Amino acid sequence: MKPAPLRYTVEIANAAAHLFRVTLQIPQPDAGGMQLSLPAWIPGSYMIREFAKNIVSLSAQQGKQRVALDKLDKHSWQTGKLAANMPLEVVAEIYAWDLSVRCAHLDQSHGFFNGTQLFLRVAGREQLPHELEIRRPAGETFVDWKVATSLSPARGVAGAAKLGGFGVYRAADYDELVDHPVELGTFKLLKFTAGGVPHQVAVTGRTRFDEKRLVNDLQRICQWQIDLFGGKAPFQRFLFLVMAVGEGYGGLEHRASTALLCSRNDLPVPGTTSIDERYRGFLGLCSHEYFHAWNVKRIKPAAFLPYDFTSENYTRLLWVFEGFTSYYDDIALVRSGSISQADYLAILAKTIAGVERQSGRLKQSVAESSFDTWIKYYRQDENSPNAIVSYYTKGSLIAAGLDLQIRAATHGKRSLDDVMRHLWQVCFQAGRGVAEGEMPALIKAATGVDVSREIAAWAEGFADVPFDKLLKPFGISLERKRGNLLSGLGLRTRAEGAALKISHVLDGGSAQAAGLSAGDELIALEGLRVSASNLESLLLRYSEGDLLALSYFRRDELMATQLRFVAPRMDECALVRNAKSSATANRLRDDWLGQE
Repeated sequence: MKPAPLRYTVEIANAAAHLFRVTLQIPQPDAGGMQLSLPAWIPGSYMIREFAKNIVSLSAQQGKQRVALDKLDKHSWQTGKLAANMPLEVVAEIYAWDLSVRCAHLDQSHGFFNGTQLFLRVAGREQLPHELEIRRPAGETFVDWKVATSLSPARGVAGAAKLGGFGVYRAADYDELVDHPVELGTFKLLKFTAGGVPHQVAVTGRTRFDEKRLVNDLQRICQWQIDLFGGKAPFQRFLFLVMAVGEGYGGLEHRASTALLCSRNDLPVPGTTSIDERYRGFLGLCSHEYFHAWNVKRIKPAAFLPYDFTSENYTRLLWVFEGFTSYYDDIALVRSGSISQADYLAILAKTIAGVERQSGRLKQSVAESSFDTWIKYYRQDENSPNAIVSYYTKGSLIAAGLDLQIRAATHGKRSLDDVMRHLWQVCFQAGRGVAEGEMPALIKAATGVDVSREIAAWAEGFADVPFDKLLKPFGISLERKRGNLLSGLGLRTRAEGAALKISHVLDGGSAQAAGLSAGDELIALEGLRVSASNLESLLLRYSEGDLLALSYFRRDELMATQLRFVAPRMDECALVRNAKSSATANRLRDDWLGQE
């Protein structure tokens, strides 16, 4: 007889103390004992986060008999022998005070959790159905609270949840259970349909915004992405969980939802029709996480099949799964009509300049960055610009470069869109992942274009994507411009109250030659006090090669050095549509970016 489903019950133990209580019931435990563990990481955020550190208390019992739990390692426990005909109940109290998309957060205003932080995994039972009961908290504080999750309500179960309500939900297995975050509270709930599928947007936080505009913009973006993959969504409904705060930014993908963190100022202002940089960035974030419903949640590296929640899952392909997604998030905005061609080219130019400013791109490939993400990308420090490259940003440039190369080589008959559809068909629908080193062959099979040399140079090597050459057939020129005055010094700063501190010292700059370091507090330049507001104006008075007396604090020690003034670097760029480009170039560009 197949074992009965596992049942998890989530309650608010103490909102003021940020404590969830999670009860796991195993109806038919093994007589020899059960092994339990909590994931060490969450898919989509590639760093070991040790969620078990948030367990405040953990206990187990059968009936009235307490069961010992022996800890095996940092996130695993083993019971002793058990009565096989009596349910085993395990109760955990879990601290939730991480206001991010990755973990869990609870107070009197709302609750949010990912299953990877709350739900113990039962070894050997991962493939069984898992039920989740979310109990309505008692008390006047919670009387208006609702539930937002993309989990499916259980059928034929006492207390089964109605959509948006407290009660019982069901997942086919453990992986599905932890792939549907949950929001509890008094959120605004917006609705729209794309691809014939219902979509919801649950917005938590004290904010006022143009709800109709947000819904209309998201509907266009989602519809475009569904159409890209053939017009059928891979989910029965989709949920955007949005936490709007004072300042914040982040997103995490799931199979039928996404958790998003944004600033209140990122949402559209009522009564406005223009699209500012903040709202455009928020739409790009939504677009990015939505595209992940295809690319990484279903089309996956072979290394992720299945996920190993106990340790790092290594792959050299995140430049495809995060980089390609970072390319398509903005392409979806322009092709869906949310932004103009000029807006998109400005975004692309900014990305090109941002990547080329980082000398780390000449020391680490995006393939290496993908593999080392567990120890480097998510653990950046003051030397990161000199040591690493982002598989998000350079990965997006590689995707753009490949798309341009394919379109030019096939006279617009094939594109990276064909590659994405090919990956969907031959990898996801065939039930397999993308093997390491397989992308050149997959791209050639989809388009007929051999890009093995480009991938070797751009992804496995350190070469920049040559946009000046690639954009010419599309009637677009890349123009280089000088950056700000600090760029010539190889210096980045941050204000901390009244103090101006160095955040990064870049390789090869005069600041590094002068012995300056991250964390140093700038005091005076040529005897004049330095502040965040006047540093650039002070530098304007000097010429190339001037030696400047600089005073600064390192920790509590006053120090001095001579800083050589160097003119700003040519580290900004612009992409300009040529007014006299040919009809062929215009057609290629409009096929790429959509007609305006």
